[in-house]
Amino acid sequence: MRLGIVRQLAERGESPCGVFETDRPKSSLSHHFRVLRESGLVSTRKSGTVLLNTLRREEIERRFPGLIGAVLGEMPKRGPKQR
Repeated sequence: MRLGIVRQLAERGESPCGVFETDRPKSSLSHHFRVLRESGLVSTRKSGTVLLNTLRREEIERRFPGLIGAVLGEMPKRGPKQR
């Protein structure tokens, strides 16, 4: 469930909780977002009555280079060929 949330945030960017389709109760989704926030992977801000969630990709990449890419199954970015 949490990996799915992280993948969707990586694809969509900032998103409200309501866009995440799940067959689980709302309380379960809230729990997973809380765990992701407490672990530092996701930040949440309030805009009016809506909570918007964002993957903290830049901060995580600075601290743990390549981690988010590995979790999401992305190919590593390669620099110019070295001889």
